[in-house]
Amino acid sequence: MFDTMTFTKIIGGFCGAFLVYLLGGWAAESIYHVGGKGHSEGEERATGYVIEVAEAEPAEEEEEVDFATLMESADAGAGERVWSQCRACHQLDQGANAVGPYLYGVVGREIGAAEGYSAYSGALSEAADVWTPENLYNFLENPRGWAPGTSMGYSGLKDPEDRVNLIAFLDATDE
Repeated sequence: MFDTMTFTKIIGGFCGAFLVYLLGGWAAESIYHVGGKGHSEGEERATGYVIEVAEAEPAEEEEEVDFATLMESADAGAGERVWSQCRACHQLDQGANAVGPYLYGVVGREIGAAEGYSAYSGALSEAADVWTPENLYNFLENPRGWAPGTSMGYSGLKDPEDRVNLIAFLDATDE
């Protein structure tokens, strides 16, 4: 089955493949190193091609939005549409807790004081005492940033108008 000619062909195939591998490495080395041949031993070789890029201009800073001005223009009707994002974990009916505590009368309520809800994380109590509109505004922007360690998994509302509209809606539910 294995004669001398078959064995010679197999060895020749491996040697040929190794030669192609070495030549490919040599070609890639000369293509991707700037300058290729002619560098002396002590000379440092730069790899790749340098792409010149213009200096980026600094991004304009976002102007700070005044909370009081936003609250004056808050729309509870628009806040009801934003409420749909909260509905998955919270209820509006007093005492109707779900995954999260009920939000009836949350504006002005002590933090961690929803009747019948005991799964509060200690992080909320450490952040503030009462759910003032300002505290809700900051919490809704980034819950984990405002109260690190909170069990609320929501990433937050980035639009300031959505936050104040939601606060106005929540505040109107207990009237």
